[in-house]
Amino acid sequence: MRFKKTNRTIHKWASIAISLPLLVVLITGILLLVKKEFSIIQPPTAKGISTQPSIPFEQVLIIAKSVEEAQILSWNDINRLDVRPSKGITKIRCNNSVEIQIDSSTGEILHVAERNSELIESIHDGTFFEKNANLWLMLPLSFIVLVISVTGIILFIQPYIKNKKHRRR
Repeated sequence: MRFKKTNRTIHKWASIAISLPLLVVLITGILLLVKKEFSIIQPPTAKGISTQPSIPFEQVLIIAKSVEEAQILSWNDINRLDVRPSKGITKIRCNNSVEIQIDSSTGEILHVAERNSELIESIHDGTFFEKNANLWLMLPLSFIVLVISVTGIILFIQPYIKNKKHRRR
């Protein structure tokens, strides 16, 4: 009887402690799963003319600087380049969440839009709140979810075990 009560208490309080952070992780996870379906989260990928990239990175920087809303002055203002030869484009992700898509052959700007998926990713992994939150917050929460799962399975199976013992008598 004592094990059952302790198990229920652990399950109840661990569930309460984890409910809000788990809800945030679940909601942001759902948004990340459908990010390509909603242009407000991630801009749709354009298609270039050729699958053979031919413009040099220096020209990519010059093109990126020409987009006012991107506020690019140097390579330090660019988070990453995503070269997609099969689509014929290069995506330029700026530090201010603006994404520029250019044709990898002609250098033509195909699309400029805000990219919110990085914000959602940082909330999802905890780094939005603090740089190392994924280790000191999300890792312990993962262990609590493991405890809740194990105690929940025990709570589910216990009545069946109890009934089986009573039938044997």
